[in-house]
Amino acid sequence: MHIKAELHCHNSFSNFHVGDDEPPYDCNVLIRDQLERSLDLGLDAIFVTNHNTLDGYNQLLQYKNQHERFKNMQVYPAEEITIDTGAHVLAYGIHEAIQPGLLLDEVIDLVRAQGGVSSAPHPFSLLDALRENAKKCDMVEVFNSNNVDALSNARAAYFAMDNDMTQVAGSDSHVLSTLGRCVNVIESENKLDDVLYSMKHGKITISQTGYALQNETLDHLKYKINNSKEYLADYISEHYPNAKWLLTLLLQIYEKNQNSPLWGLFYRVAIYLMRRISQKINFQHHDPSFMKERNLATMFRMAL
Repeated sequence: MHIKAELHCHNSFSNFHVGDDEPPYDCNVLIRDQLERSLDLGLDAIFVTNHNTLDGYNQLLQYKNQHERFKNMQVYPAEEITIDTGAHVLAYGIHEAIQPGLLLDEVIDLVRAQGGVSSAPHPFSLLDALRENAKKCDMVEVFNSNNVDALSNARAAYFAMDNDMTQVAGSDSHVLSTLGRCVNVIESENKLDDVLYSMKHGKITISQTGYALQNETLDHLKYKINNSKEYLADYISEHYPNAKWLLTLLLQIYEKNQNSPLWGLFYRVAIYLMRRISQKINFQHHDPSFMKERNLATMFRMAL
């Protein structure tokens, strides 16, 4: 038997769990809408991977069990865990949440102790990435829909092949329309233990990939900005003191016209600069640590 599965998606229960370095509002997808879209897409199973919590899984499961039309679709537990370095690890099939801030080896041991499977999401993105440490996980995400610089995904694919790792794809869905953008086919009965066994033994293939579109990414950013204005003001003051005037001005302009074509232009410029940085980090072996400093001047110099 083969099942079509979504391995990386979020819903509104991810809010307030992302961490101190991120806006508290992460996702506005409701569990009802998440299930309806999964059914419409013909998915057999979804793993809910909210940040640093299992909240959202039980609520989704309860809603599913209350509605007969979802009886053939399965909802499975998972968590996207932030480790001590700020990088992320996906844990599939766990039933007790793993706290953020632990060492990578500690997280992997805790996942295995629960009989779960670990995966390295967006392992070569410019932030939140395990990079070479991804080899410690059971699987590696070689395509992430939000890695719109494309080079990050390419680097992950090369890495997975070089290390003979099980490859998966993740929608990393934070808006409803990107759910199911990436689909994996698992050779398994649609039962959690069987699915986890197949994951551990590489009986999983990528059947569909696709990038988040500009309007989808901007919609996600709008949600975060509109609900996190006080946080963003404090965050800019703390992390970008030298560019505070510029970022504050941009926020003021944004508040006056959230739908201005200007933001589409900013998006395209940002993608271009991101790709330049990604090329240097992922294929020319530049040290990526400067990204964590979040210094706009340094980032801009690296992009030139």
